[in-house]
Amino acid sequence: MNAAKTSEKCDIDLMNDQQAKREADRAQANRDELTERIAQTVRHDGTIEPLKGLHFKRSSSPTESCHGVSVPAFCVIAQGSKEVLLGNDRYQYDPMHYLLATVELPIVSQILEASKEQPYLSLRLDLDPTLVGSVMVEAGYPSPQSRANVKAINVSPLDAPLLDAVVRLVRLLSASAEAQVMMPLVTREIIYRLLMGEQSSRLRHIAVMSGYTHYIALAVQRLRKDFNEPLRIESIARELGMSVSGFYHHFKSVTAMSPLQFQKQLRLQEARRLMLGQNLDATSAAYRVGYDDASHFNREYKRLFGAPPIRDVERLREAARKTASSIVAN
Repeated sequence: MNAAKTSEKCDIDLMNDQQAKREADRAQANRDELTERIAQTVRHDGTIEPLKGLHFKRSSSPTESCHGVSVPAFCVIAQGSKEVLLGNDRYQYDPMHYLLATVELPIVSQILEASKEQPYLSLRLDLDPTLVGSVMVEAGYPSPQSRANVKAINVSPLDAPLLDAVVRLVRLLSASAEAQVMMPLVTREIIYRLLMGEQSSRLRHIAVMSGYTHYIALAVQRLRKDFNEPLRIESIARELGMSVSGFYHHFKSVTAMSPLQFQKQLRLQEARRLMLGQNLDATSAAYRVGYDDASHFNREYKRLFGAPPIRDVERLREAARKTASSIVAN
C-alpha cells in the first residue's frame, strides 16, 4: 500500500514538473516573440506609437537619468532593464516584471541594460481610468471601502496569462484589419488581469477615485496647471476639505514627494523644456516658471539635473546631435 502511494505521488510530481516546464517554455517563447516583434517594428533608437495608446521604445545603449512625467500606463520590458525613481522611492524592472503607473507625477528614469547586439526594447500601454472602471464593474469588483493611500507606481512579477495577453496585443500590428476591433478587447483583458493581480488595489482606487488618492489626484492636477504660481498649501487643503497636516501626509504617501518638492520638479522640468525648445536663456526660463531669484533657480537646477542650466542644455543638445547622426548613419 505504501509502495503504491509512493508510486502515485511520484507520478503526480512528474506530471507537475512536466506541466511547469511546459509553462516555462511557453512563457519564454512569448518573451522571445515579444522581443522579435518590437525589434521589427522599431528599427532605430527612439519611441513610436504604432497603435493609438501603444508605445514602443528602443535604445542601443544605457541612458543617463532622464526627467519626465509618468502617465497612467502599464509598462513591459521585452529586453534589457530600467529603473524609475519617484521621490526617494526606487523601482527597477526587467522582462520578468511589469510597472504600473496610475497618476501623472514627475519621475526620473534610466535604462540600465542595453547594447547594439541586445537593445533595450519595451512597450507602454496607456490606461484610460474610465475604461478601467468599466472593466471593474463588468468583473463585479466592489469599490474599495478603505481610505488607505495607494502609491502611484509599483512593480510586480509578469505572470504567464498577462504576458500572453501582451503578446496577442502586439501581434495585432501584423493584422491591421483586425486591430481596430481586437485592440479594445485585448486591452480590456489586460486590465482585467491587472485587476486580478497583486496591483489590483492600486488600479481600483484610481479607477473609482476612492479614498484620499482621489483628492491627491485632484491636487496633482491643480499643481500641474498652476505650477508657476506661488504654492498655497492651506488654500489647496481647504478646497479638498483636509487639514494642512493631513493633506501633506497623504500627498507624500501617494507621490513620494512633498507638495513643494513636486512643484519644484515641475518648474525645473518646464524650464529645461523652454531652454531646449524655445532657446530661452536661464534667467528668462527661471522667471517664466515662477522663480524670482535667478541664482536660486541655478542652484536648484544643478541639484536636480547635475549641471548648471547652460551646461546641461548644451549636453542634451550634443547628445541629440549624436543620436541623429547615428540614425542617419544606419
